Amino acid sequence: MKILVCRGLARLAVFACFAVSTLLAQPATQPPSPAAASTVPAPLIARVQSVIDADTPRLLEIFKDLHRNPELAFTETRTAEIVTRELQALGYEVTTGIGKTGVVGVLRNGPGPTLWVRADMDAIPIKETTGLPWASTRTQLLNGSQVPVMHACGHDAHIVWLLALAKTMKSLKADWSGTLVVYAQPAEEMIQGAQAMVDDGLWKRGFPKPDFALASHAIPGPVGSVASAPGTRMAGSDQIDVTFYGVGGHGSAPELAIDPVIMAAQATLAYQTIVSRTVDPQAAAVLTVGAIESGNANNVIPDRATLLLSLRWFDPAVRDRMIARIDEISSGISSGAGMPPEKKPTRVMKGTVGPLVNDSALVARVNPSLKALLGEEHVLPQFPAVMGSEDFQEAFAGKDVPYIFLLNGVAPPEMFASARAAGRAFPFANHNPNFFVDLAAIPLGAKINTVAALALLQLPPQAEVSARPPHRTSPGSPKEN
Repeated sequence: MKILVCRGLARLAVFACFAVSTLLAQPATQPPSPAAASTVPAPLIARVQSVIDADTPRLLEIFKDLHRNPELAFTETRTAEIVTRELQALGYEVTTGIGKTGVVGVLRNGPGPTLWVRADMDAIPIKETTGLPWASTRTQLLNGSQVPVMHACGHDAHIVWLLALAKTMKSLKADWSGTLVVYAQPAEEMIQGAQAMVDDGLWKRGFPKPDFALASHAIPGPVGSVASAPGTRMAGSDQIDVTFYGVGGHGSAPELAIDPVIMAAQATLAYQTIVSRTVDPQAAAVLTVGAIESGNANNVIPDRATLLLSLRWFDPAVRDRMIARIDEISSGISSGAGMPPEKKPTRVMKGTVGPLVNDSALVARVNPSLKALLGEEHVLPQFPAVMGSEDFQEAFAGKDVPYIFLLNGVAPPEMFASARAAGRAFPFANHNPNFFVDLAAIPLGAKINTVAALALLQLPPQAEVSARPPHRTSPGSPKEN
């Protein structure tokens, strides 16, 4: 038996931030409202808009092609080839194959700060149901099975936004000074890609040292809106595999076997008591079992079953307690089923990231320019931290690099407004078969990211960046058990 379950709506809670403001349902087509002085001059913002508008037909074709051809984590070879080709054509210094498929492009433009801008490339194992002409019908081999694959989290849009930013910044070289590093990262969905690039010598290859970093993510808020807030924005996360061992046998003679599927089912339910009965009710935590993998036949009791878990947390002590309880519950279930100590369950830590914390000075620097671009009512400067997670920040762990992570709306404004009128926070969700990116979000997302990049490249000296806590080093991953 192999049961593959959707691996959780990892960023579902993100979208609630847009439900707090009906104004955000308005399209960003009206003149900008008065706001604080923009870091990026109005004529330069107008040039950004002009360059991207002229390039929009090409960008849409790239987006549709990427959406039709999604690739799972660490297999993003076709996507990486497209990024490489586009950056090389623009004259960037390009390095490929970092962390298997990662691509880094460098554009040097005189003295000044160095900004790193990231886009993630990977898709997820979901069958698309949007019915769009450019919908994915692709399948890939995953864990021994051929599964449908879809860009159900907007990473295809992220790549196009990156390519548009790279081209626009090249076109506007006379308007900024410094170094721009754009990079395409693999395996964000597994929260392993950033660390894989670091492990593959990202910081030993002679790339310019970052002064700041920028990334963004698609969410089903209305097109033309952006959430840009300081402080802790997203939760820390772990991806964990727990394998139960049993004694295989014939399905007609369960008394001669010890069934690991039963153990896995018991554990799935028992794990749900960890948050409800072990974690302080005032502390935020999530434990999701995203998949159960075991066996291949109707009439065979397999000898093992694996649970694929996802944890979310803000406090490392909460994380440690959750993992300890997973071990205790797993061992108890295995022992109760009659398995000896040498066959106790094993736990494999596949990926770990800490909370994402936006630098307050960078947010303060960027937001006035975003308001000048979109209108003040379309920039959300405050919203609660969410249980979704990212690994963008892990590339800079221990580097003391301030960063900003934006959330760009990709839902048609009228669809968002209809959802609000019906009492729903958003019209659709990431990691769902019906997730889609409205085509109008392609040029607007590119403009948002490019204006943010220009604001950052005109930052004052590093000493003027706000004081911030030292970047979290990855929590020590408990050893396999």
